[in-house]
Amino acid sequence: MKLDSLVKNDSNEVLTRIISNIRDLINYKNLEPGDKLPSERVLAEKFGVSRRNIREAIETLEFYKLLKSIPQSGTFIANIGQVALNGMVDDILRLRGHDFKSLVETRLLLESKAVELAAKRRTEEDLELIGVALDSYRKKVVNREDALQEDLLFHLAIARASGNSTMNALMLQITPKIISVFENNRVCDDKEDVTNLRKHELIFEAIKNQNVEMAVKSMEEHFATLVQFCDNFEESK
Repeated sequence: MKLDSLVKNDSNEVLTRIISNIRDLINYKNLEPGDKLPSERVLAEKFGVSRRNIREAIETLEFYKLLKSIPQSGTFIANIGQVALNGMVDDILRLRGHDFKSLVETRLLLESKAVELAAKRRTEEDLELIGVALDSYRKKVVNREDALQEDLLFHLAIARASGNSTMNALMLQITPKIISVFENNRVCDDKEDVTNLRKHELIFEAIKNQNVEMAVKSMEEHFATLVQFCDNFEESK
């Protein structure tokens, strides 16, 4: 396993532990909706981590509407009961621990529905954003440069074009982790990159022409490579 992969795993473990510790602190002090958490500095000292780690954990809990930070005032418990909060934190911790195959399967479901909705609902502005992302991806592939980040932006542009904000948020949550695993374990293949570029172009054309059936089919064919990678990755563990 690469060193950067080990570092990322350690970082994930620290974040998971901090989220769990914040939950335990809320329970121990019987904090209620509207109550204020200790400062980032105090939490960092209490949990033996950096303030950056604390900030990341708080931002994660804010994303799920469990905490609310107010500039110059602090971080407060959101309007949610303790039982519900505990249940949601448990769900967040389970989500963070999902295996790679589960993440890929979930992404496939999201991508298929996202491209279907994008083909139906896309606006000219959406189409322009997808086109810009595609051009960026194309340039990297032509120059034989790593294009994984541009690939991510292309798919996120499609999710945005779906008009479903929840689907877009879920994509933002799970896709970077998949990209990270893929980046740390794949073997670069110029032919594969060129093939994927053509698949991206077919997806874009289907969305542009609002051809729903072709958009979904092209997306599924595009993800055949990721499914194969996932199967090989699970077997090699």
